[in-house]
Amino acid sequence: MMKRILRWIILGGTLFFLGKALKDHWIEVTAIRIDGVGWAILAIATGVTLLAHTWAGWIWTWVLQELNQPVQPAVFIQVYLKTNIAKYLPGNVWHYYGRIVAAKNANVSAGAATLSVLLEPLLMAAAALIIIVLFGSQLAIANNNFVVQMLRLLSLVAVLCVVHPRFLNPAVRFLSRLKVRKSNTKSAISLSLERYPLIPLLGEVGFLGLRGTGFILTMFALGSLNSNQIPLLLGAFSFAWLLGLVVPGAPGGLGVFEATAIALLQHHFPAALVISAIALYRLISIIAETAGAALAWLDGQLVKS
Repeated sequence: MMKRILRWIILGGTLFFLGKALKDHWIEVTAIRIDGVGWAILAIATGVTLLAHTWAGWIWTWVLQELNQPVQPAVFIQVYLKTNIAKYLPGNVWHYYGRIVAAKNANVSAGAATLSVLLEPLLMAAAALIIIVLFGSQLAIANNNFVVQMLRLLSLVAVLCVVHPRFLNPAVRFLSRLKVRKSNTKSAISLSLERYPLIPLLGEVGFLGLRGTGFILTMFALGSLNSNQIPLLLGAFSFAWLLGLVVPGAPGGLGVFEATAIALLQHHFPAALVISAIALYRLISIIAETAGAALAWLDGQLVKS
């Protein structure tokens, strides 16, 4: 009951914030125009975002290989793309469920399939934190002095330790036991990571980099940017994306991502530019995810025929 109330509070708060921001800057937003070059840049942003999701599907196969599961990358990338759109359904878990079912149908053990979808968001969150630590200094109010630099370095070390098997395996076992208790299933996951998942982690950093590039291109399509603003945009995007991932009651981060990005960037860029770019990027993300699912389905049908 409390979880449901919390979800409604979060949803109501984000909708109120977004509505107020749009109301306050409606005239400036409607004054923004996109020329031919801008539309071309938006098309590139859509392609980069689609590439990011395809890349994420490939990383999922790396995670399964870390769990000693032989998989066919092309098949599992298709599964990833086809299930990805399900994250917008209420509950924000159906894309994970679809991947577990598809993996088990492909003779992947149930434990490995479940563990792979537990590890993926953890690695994504760790990757987002790495980017925030490296590129998010402009988001802080404090001066960029030696103490701040040391805190950033210590934070980066802490993030890298979190995904070490010594810390990650107990966390996975705890989540597994919690899932067993809630679902009344028979046994928890007995698999564990045998080595540091460095390659999947670096892959997830690349995924966030591609997603951030799509967002930066969207901003660039609407207004001019300086090269020294790119780290700020990448750090802000990663922070907003991370909150959209972890905050409950936000399927696909819908609302939470937008509200966070506006709050972080409206003091560095014209508010109308930020609002328009964020709204456009959400549309671009949905188009890219839908196109990815459609292309994966079409490719599967061609293989069958």
